Amino acid sequence: MTQSNTPVRIRFGGYQMPASIHNQAARRFGERLAARLGEDRVQFELIGNVLDLGRPSGDLPSMVENGELEACYISSVRFTGPVPEFGALELPFIVRDRPTVHAAFDGELGALLEAGMHAKTGVRLLGLWDNGFRHLSNKVRPIRTPADCRGLTIRTQMSALHEELFAALGFVPIPVDVKEFVEQVAGPRFDAQENPLTNTYNFGVQEYHRYMTLTGHLFGGTAFILNARVWNGWPADVREAVLEAAREATVYQRELAGAEDAFVLSQLDPAKNEVIVPTAAERQAFIDAAEPVIARHRSGFDPRILAWLS
Repeated sequence: MTQSNTPVRIRFGGYQMPASIHNQAARRFGERLAARLGEDRVQFELIGNVLDLGRPSGDLPSMVENGELEACYISSVRFTGPVPEFGALELPFIVRDRPTVHAAFDGELGALLEAGMHAKTGVRLLGLWDNGFRHLSNKVRPIRTPADCRGLTIRTQMSALHEELFAALGFVPIPVDVKEFVEQVAGPRFDAQENPLTNTYNFGVQEYHRYMTLTGHLFGGTAFILNARVWNGWPADVREAVLEAAREATVYQRELAGAEDAFVLSQLDPAKNEVIVPTAAERQAFIDAAEPVIARHRSGFDPRILAWLS
């Protein structure tokens, strides 16, 4: 095995607060890599929130590809262009539960996505992280069924499919980077938003949105990526250590994600926030409203992928 004593430099970018589960996992990656290679061989820097640098989160993939960063985490929705299979995660109410999607990420679906990233982008996919089931929040009224969504403006991710979904539910979708949303959450532009509870809480949305509705309409995947040129320049022992550290960080991140929803709910002040858990019939009303969107897009995916997720 070829070895080298050249220091391994990794500037790792993110878009969240220091205590977020993603930044905790990124730090774990740096720690495990240093433990494997020796601290004198690793120069690891976590730039945990590029929003503080005035950069939108959407810049992260290009920052990795152009060498401004070596690695980052970013929503998998950003890769549905070069790797259309990621789009299966954008279909509402498809993912059954966390164990199912984790098994898919670690199995054939993960291998398929990894191969697509390596073939069609300038990055390597080192891990698929758990960004949680996405829920609704708003500042206008309790949302229990799609009828309550009618006419509310909602910030969505940069996804045409998401726009289509939320329009079908009755919202007026406004797709913007999270940087723009966080800057304007207190203003009049957005009545509502949708995010995993961890993001809603870490971005401070609960200070402005009284109502939280646990729809679980989408599951969020997060891609942990690394510059391919950097990877290709490393000797075999470094690559092996990076892969192992990435695997350990991914396991850790998913453990954190599994406990995060209960933690966030425990932190909400009932005097300021009302948490709405839809009944089975109310949730079915959301599924029924989304069904035309699901039907239009389901045929665009290999049935095996949808089976792996459901």
